[in-house]
Amino acid sequence: MDHWITSLTESMLRYIGQTVTIFTTSGGLSGSGFTGVLISVDCNVVRLLCDIGAAPACPIGSGCTGPVGDYGFGGCGGYGGGYGGVNPLGAICVIPTCAVAAFTHNAIG
Repeated sequence: MDHWITSLTESMLRYIGQTVTIFTTSGGLSGSGFTGVLISVDCNVVRLLCDIGAAPACPIGSGCTGPVGDYGFGGCGGYGGGYGGVNPLGAICVIPTCAVAAFTHNAIG
């Protein structure tokens, strides 16, 4: 294994749970970097939580009905099964570690 990959992963491990931007060696939109919460790092891949999923539409298990009408308490109805057309699952970005050109993070004081 390349020494620079080991060094990079060791450096990135300190920022698990923090928001970082990772720049890759690829072009196009991916060359602009990926920003998200760093959730895992190993010698093969880096995983970022890039888009947090929506909260449950009806967290108390009701049928989304109530005194406000078919949109329930607080309006949990809508498009796409109650999520207003938003992806309820979020998005995770998986980046090959060998494609990382640089990463940025906030300074910790």
